[in-house]
Amino acid sequence: MGKKIGLTLLAVPALALALAGPAAADDPVKGSAGGGVGAGASDHTTVLRKGDFGPAVTKVQRKVRTGADGIFGSQTHNAVKRFQRRKQLEVDGVVGPITRRALRLRAFSSDDVSHRGRSRGSSVRLPRVLRQIAQCESGGNPRAVSRGGTYRGKFQFSRSTWRAMGGSGDPAKAAESTQDRLALKLYRRSGVQPWPACSRAIRS
Repeated sequence: MGKKIGLTLLAVPALALALAGPAAADDPVKGSAGGGVGAGASDHTTVLRKGDFGPAVTKVQRKVRTGADGIFGSQTHNAVKRFQRRKQLEVDGVVGPITRRALRLRAFSSDDVSHRGRSRGSSVRLPRVLRQIAQCESGGNPRAVSRGGTYRGKFQFSRSTWRAMGGSGDPAKAAESTQDRLALKLYRRSGVQPWPACSRAIRS
């Protein structure tokens, strides 16, 4: 975002989240000795794959010793594959029950993981372009924080712009519906101008 508005051009935030607990035999494992989908999990919330984000991803990232930003991107995908190769598991880059147990992590709950393209915490109807901007800015993660901490939340608001739109407190701690509502307000006032890099990227 340009200087006038004060939102970020960065698309990769950093998150500070808790370490995982010890492993436990807490769910049945069926099928092959594969790493991810082939491990037989029927509930998608127990499986992590590229594009997911949240505390569960951070736990995996800490175990495979990659950047713990809470977003399952290419770096995390490749690190999981390296781990699976070392453990002689199916090398698919997906954290299913067998890979998760090998990482000594407990089963993931729906509160631990969000899936790209879903909005679990907001009833605000956003235009398609704003949904695309959110994916570009933060991966759609309402808890995203830029590396320097200046830009925060799903739409990477600066605190000054957040306040100018009527927000209070920390944008990254606000309800997702509040972030969506204020981003929509900004969009109706200024169009996509506050997000020049991402608006160009989604149009290219």
